[in-house]
Amino acid sequence: MTICGAYRSGMAGKTLRGHARPRKHAAFTLIELLIVLAVIAALVAIAIPSYREYRERANVAKAIIEITGIAQAIGIYHVDNRTYPPSLNALGIRVPTDPWGHAYVYLPIDVIPPPNAGEKRKDKNLNPLNSDYDLYSMGPDGQTQKQLTAARARDDIVRADNGRFIDVASKH
Repeated sequence: MTICGAYRSGMAGKTLRGHARPRKHAAFTLIELLIVLAVIAALVAIAIPSYREYRERANVAKAIIEITGIAQAIGIYHVDNRTYPPSLNALGIRVPTDPWGHAYVYLPIDVIPPPNAGEKRKDKNLNPLNSDYDLYSMGPDGQTQKQLTAARARDDIVRADNGRFIDVASKH
């Protein structure tokens, strides 16, 4: 009997002498599965921090865009009323919360009566950041301090130099 005949006659898996051949299983071994899991774990360990960093950069960019938009609305209010609004609610627009869910902080400075000097944001030399108004987000931690070099203020997104700088406080 030929080999082709053996398959046709139902003798597949047996030799011509009638002994069973060992079958090859098409399955993964435990070692192969562990190697695959180790590779996946390594990829995840690399991907998650990169994704978090990407999300943080996107949130900062969104806060910068929103602060720029609010500043434009404040500028329009100033042109129309010759004073800065007493609060962001006076702008007549829906002011969004920052990307971390906190309200934007606004302090009019160039108004009568002026605010207490201790309320103004300050740079590393304790000089006020702005002479017109302060506008900022408290950043991801939701905490702040008046001086930008303070630990809780380093992640704030600030408007400084009367609008010439809008970015993370640690970059100012």
